[in-house]
Amino acid sequence: MGHRRSREAGTLLKPFAASGNRFSRWGRHLLTLLFLIAILLSSQQFADTANQQFIWIVTALLGAYMALNIGANDAGNNIGPLVGSRVISLVSAVLLAGLFEAAGAFFAGGEVISTIGGGIVEPSLMADSESVIRIMLSALLAGGLWLHIATLTGTPVSTTHSIVGGVVGGAAASGGIDMVDWQSIAAISSSWIISPLLGGIIAAVLLYLIKRTITYQRHMTLAASRVLPLLVGLMTWSFTSYLLLKGLKASWRVDFTTAIVSGLLIGLGIYLIIKPILSQRTALLPNTKSAVNRLFNIPLLLAAGLLSFAHGSNDVANAIGPVIAIQQALMSQATPPLESMIHWPLLIGALGIPLGLMLYGRRLVETIGSGITELDQVRAFCIVISVTVTVLLASQFGLPVSSTHIAVGAIFGIGFLRERLKTNYAVLLEEVRRSQQGHTPADIDSYMRHFEHASFHEKGRMLEDLEKTDQATDLDAKERKALQKLYRQALVERSAMKRILMAWFLTLPATGILAAVICTLMAGTI
Repeated sequence: MGHRRSREAGTLLKPFAASGNRFSRWGRHLLTLLFLIAILLSSQQFADTANQQFIWIVTALLGAYMALNIGANDAGNNIGPLVGSRVISLVSAVLLAGLFEAAGAFFAGGEVISTIGGGIVEPSLMADSESVIRIMLSALLAGGLWLHIATLTGTPVSTTHSIVGGVVGGAAASGGIDMVDWQSIAAISSSWIISPLLGGIIAAVLLYLIKRTITYQRHMTLAASRVLPLLVGLMTWSFTSYLLLKGLKASWRVDFTTAIVSGLLIGLGIYLIIKPILSQRTALLPNTKSAVNRLFNIPLLLAAGLLSFAHGSNDVANAIGPVIAIQQALMSQATPPLESMIHWPLLIGALGIPLGLMLYGRRLVETIGSGITELDQVRAFCIVISVTVTVLLASQFGLPVSSTHIAVGAIFGIGFLRERLKTNYAVLLEEVRRSQQGHTPADIDSYMRHFEHASFHEKGRMLEDLEKTDQATDLDAKERKALQKLYRQALVERSAMKRILMAWFLTLPATGILAAVICTLMAGTI
């Protein structure tokens, strides 16, 4: 089985490998260098003194480095399911996500100025401009290095946890551990448990409902014509509410109720529009699972774009929040800022995040798309819906969650559900086969073929008939457990799971310790 899984994994990764060779290693590094040089040169116009010029250069480079790493490690979460399910090629997906990431960061990321440090560090420490500069520079470098290491190993981690850990470590080194609000840190740390659990449960439940209502039916395309409009309406509802609360909060602030009601009305409108269109289209499709899967392609493309826009508008804070904090600290020592100075940090994030995804995001897209479990369009759809629904639920109940953890947790949830269903079905087939003992081998094979090709409800009726004729074979608990172990199919890559969980545990303390060391070393220079 191990060799078979290895061959399957290699087949799944072929699209990634072919696309990834479009950029040579040196070509990627050259583009990165040109980007950093452009940021460096543009930063010098804002400095009034030689000391400020040095700080601006360091800040600009570290902010750009952090943005590149966010793109490389985090932005691929939104397109990994699409590439893994072969909805779109890697290159096309990266271009799509890059465009929406840049738009979200520049046009809807303006509210990030005060998000880093607030509620984490004692305000009196943040009032000292020199301390702010040391803390934020150490946080940027520590967070960027940790994300860089995680990306090299193909491990998706929370960029928010990375920068928060850096701020905590820098603040503790600068003002002592009493300067940190450890209750807030405990709440943030809990998100690595809350986020994947919620994401996994929601994705698994949604996938099971789709199986019951569509793919387990004898007439799958007919069932899809009834159910898919509801699913698209649900997607529209969740995404509209998500964007109003998260993606557009800088330009249009609404409360939770308004966002939910607005999303519901728009989702209902989309449902009414798309229902007759899907009815006509499904009437022409063959009654196959692959045909049903293709119906999810367009919703997935729209979902990837919207998620990338929301990601750019929110996670740009992790790169430019510290940059803006340093900017404000320097402004207290200098003349009022130029108008261009206000948009310059946003430009770093708007360019750096999509560039990092395009140049270095392939490995993380591989992990999300096929490195944990095999995905198709239906499973990918469940993942993207899980992210938005989980964030909305968490927002209402005040729970801290990470979109990275949600997406990865959703993939694990789907993988473990598949394992459970396939193992239970294999045991069920064995029980049915045993119930036919006494018949000829030809009759048994004919009955088993009929059972395997029956719809979900027909299987239920056949099992009821077996119960009535006393042909059912009831296995005791020990025998059932032995059969489950025998037929168990490992559809989740355990090594990837262990590596990811370990990285999640280490993110906050690792970046904190690294930032504390860096901040201590900077004490005599800034």
